[in-house]
Amino acid sequence: MIQDKSVLAIIPARGGSKGVPRKNIRELAGKPLIAWTIEEAKKSKYIDRLVVSTEDEEIAGVARQCGGEVPFMRPSSLSRDDTPGIDPVLHAVSVLSGFDYVVLLQPTSPLRTSEDIDECLEHCLRQNANACVSVTLTDKSPYWMYELTVESGLKPVVVSDKPVPRRQDAPNVYVLNGAVYVAKTNWLQQTRSFLDKETVGYVMPKERSIDVDTELDFCILETIIREKKMSSTEM
Repeated sequence: MIQDKSVLAIIPARGGSKGVPRKNIRELAGKPLIAWTIEEAKKSKYIDRLVVSTEDEEIAGVARQCGGEVPFMRPSSLSRDDTPGIDPVLHAVSVLSGFDYVVLLQPTSPLRTSEDIDECLEHCLRQNANACVSVTLTDKSPYWMYELTVESGLKPVVVSDKPVPRRQDAPNVYVLNGAVYVAKTNWLQQTRSFLDKETVGYVMPKERSIDVDTELDFCILETIIREKKMSSTEM
């Protein structure tokens, strides 16, 4: 609990991932991808109950072996390619009612720590916000992005009255990193989205903000984790 408010954490893990098949249970540095999120979430000071939402029996079995709880199987109708990401969360909070806050933890953010989870919750309450999501500073500023017109002309994505001649002069811009989503349960059920004009951002460093979506992401993560292990051994 946090400030006498109960917290439910949900790890959504469907079986039909397309970019990297079966990625939620694919091994990353010696353990299933989903294990990284389960282990860190269980270290949280505030999470009262942690559950995995899946329609896939194999994923459910792996999650349980990694210490996760799978109290129900998600309906297959909520596990299609076109299913909005919020739907499995709303399904879980309807089945497991009575929690003041809900935390969404996607298994594709394996470098997110328990401190990130707890600090995001703390930031949400400190700001007296209905929702808080994790973000990170982007190295691709939209002030230097363009759309291509039919004639191959460059159309700025961000139109500014004051031109930004150098990348270094562009204002800091943050992007969702997909690691932590926090919201008041009742508010989320009404808005059906973590993102609203009332949502605040919790900033995470880039080195913990890698989201697994491709084979290249797995390779990058393997390298990062291996380097971390080597550095800690040498200390």
